[in-house]
Amino acid sequence: MAENAAKRLKTDNGVVAVGTHNGHFHADEALAVYMLRTHIPLYSGARLVRTRDPALLAECHTVVDVGGEYDPSRNRFDHHQRSFATTFPGRPTKLSSAGLVYMHFGREIISRRLGRPQQAAEGDDDDNNSEQVGLVWRKIYESFIEALDAHDNGISAYDSAGLAAAGLEKKFSDGGFTLGAMVGRLNPNWNDPIPDDPVAAQEAEDRRFELASQRIGEEFDRDLDYFTRAWLPAREVVAQAFAGRQEYDGEGRILVLKRQSAPWKDHLYSLEEQQPGGGKVLHVLYPEKPVPDAKWRIQCVPVAKDSFESRKPLPEAWRGFRDEELDGISGVGGSVFVHASGFIGGNKTFEGALAMAKKALEI
Repeated sequence: MAENAAKRLKTDNGVVAVGTHNGHFHADEALAVYMLRTHIPLYSGARLVRTRDPALLAECHTVVDVGGEYDPSRNRFDHHQRSFATTFPGRPTKLSSAGLVYMHFGREIISRRLGRPQQAAEGDDDDNNSEQVGLVWRKIYESFIEALDAHDNGISAYDSAGLAAAGLEKKFSDGGFTLGAMVGRLNPNWNDPIPDDPVAAQEAEDRRFELASQRIGEEFDRDLDYFTRAWLPAREVVAQAFAGRQEYDGEGRILVLKRQSAPWKDHLYSLEEQQPGGGKVLHVLYPEKPVPDAKWRIQCVPVAKDSFESRKPLPEAWRGFRDEELDGISGVGGSVFVHASGFIGGNKTFEGALAMAKKALEI
């Protein structure tokens, strides 16, 4: 098998080869390979070489997750060596092969998805464009890639000693819902039949890896599309609303998205950090649909993006009630509902939602 692979490496002139290890595969190298082959033109149509043979890896243009070497100048992206401690800028988690490839190629991937291939190739001299690419580059790492890095390096999302000291235990297992578990399930089972021919056995294993790479790549592409085409454009929408928030409350506690809802949490927290001492937004108002007669929502800002705790929840007396009954309790006409947990409510009109927000601030 190794001899055949060596011949393929030597005879396929002009085609880049990407090497990674064979055997049991993981989410990090599956994604690293996908990012290169799908999003970087140099690697379009690249051959995949899965081996641990140093001689075969030496002939590969790029090697990820194997080889015991991290040297971007030679396209070597392994993280298993004892001395390795590289992290993404501003983040504490040690990188895996996915994080390494993303750190070095992520800006180009994002620039190309934003339709700026020339800037991706030559460097982006436009400060605004460069800032936008950097925002998405960091956001995708924190939202997607970092979890893979942690998973592959055995790093828990929580401090285990702190959890033990607090007497906290998980109520149920969520391990099967991780990206790592999703890729792991595509490995063969221990008792699956294996072809007797080593070449055929490796080809079967490689097909499974290709499937895993494509599968996790689809999830990456969904995030890439979301953050470039929805999340990033929302920043300007939220910034405009943030700048005009005193129009609705003298202390700036109410933010109104006038035309339609947009992903606002990340951008709101970022804008608040840029204006320390400027007060916190407590309620966000937006129409349910971008039509003139749409109903309006009032949503409470969480204490943190993924928290279920609100900075200022809607009054307890309103929670779980609807329509005319809620009108009588809240003293605001046109009420539609308030969720039982108090994190969101609705009104038939903008004026009604604003009245609910203002009244809730005083209770």
